[in-house]
Formats: sequence, C-alpha cells, structure tokens
Amino acid sequence: MSTQSEAAPDALEFEYDLAEPPEKVWRALTVPELLAAWMMPNDIRPEIGSRFAFARPEAPIECEILDAEPERLLRYSWREQPRDATRQEPLDSVVTFTLARTVSGGTHLRIVHDGFAGKAMPAVAMAGAGCRLSLGLRGAGTPIAANTPRLLLRAA
Repeated sequence: MSTQSEAAPDALEFEYDLAEPPEKVWRALTVPELLAAWMMPNDIRPEIGSRFAFARPEAPIECEILDAEPERLLRYSWREQPRDATRQEPLDSVVTFTLARTVSGGTHLRIVHDGFAGKAMPAVAMAGAGCRLSLGLRGAGTPIAANTPRLLLRAA
C-alpha cells in the first residue's frame, strides 16, 4: 500500500479541502449516478476485486477496485484504450482517492493518478478542470496538481 510520500514520479497529484464530510464525498466517488455527474457514466461497485467501466463513445475505460475502505480510501486500476489507431498500447494506471476528515468536519481529498502524467500530459488540464468544476472549486485560483507546472484554471 502506498502512502502520500510514496507517489510515483510520473503521478498527477491533486489535493482539495472540501466543506462536505467524508461520508458525502465517499458517496460522490462510489455511487454510479453521483460519480457519473462529475466524471462519466459507470457501473462502479466499491468492493475489492469488482470490475467496472467508465463509458466513453470511443471505448470504455476498464477499471478494477484494488482497495476500498469506506470514507477513507478508494483505489482502482484504470485501463484506457488508445484513441489514436497508431498507438497500440493501452494506458494502464492507478487512481487513488484518500479522504481525511478535517477539524471543521469537512474532507481533505487527495487524488493521485499514478502512471498517467508521462503518457498523457495533454489531458492534465482537462483532468484538473473536471475535478475543479465538479467539486465546487470554481475560481479557486490554485494549482490543479501539486506536482505539475502552475496551471491555473478558471471556470467560465
């Protein structure tokens, strides 16, 4: 099991302090309809070993739950088929969500996408924008990832 200090050098790391409690954030990550509202349609079941997919028009993103501790930790594999026919290898990576209750009763959310940055840097801004907008952080004016160049996103 990896910890915050063990993130891979090619990982994207995002950290947010949310007003919502961990119970509510956990539901947003694990209830298919709620997850679809800010990500993509899916059939997630937060049980270790269960497989699910994010639906995309080009090809689904195939996932498997690797670790699930309700209201604390969710980790799953992420296998994205190439959109470009000239690229033969899928993007294999791991996404980890770590939730910690803050002193105010909210949630400190840490998202790490290991194995993603080196292979898909053009998607960094898109990934950050999706998280920022969906978690109600419009106009926060902070970097979208702890280890990326200072990219600032503003909601329209």
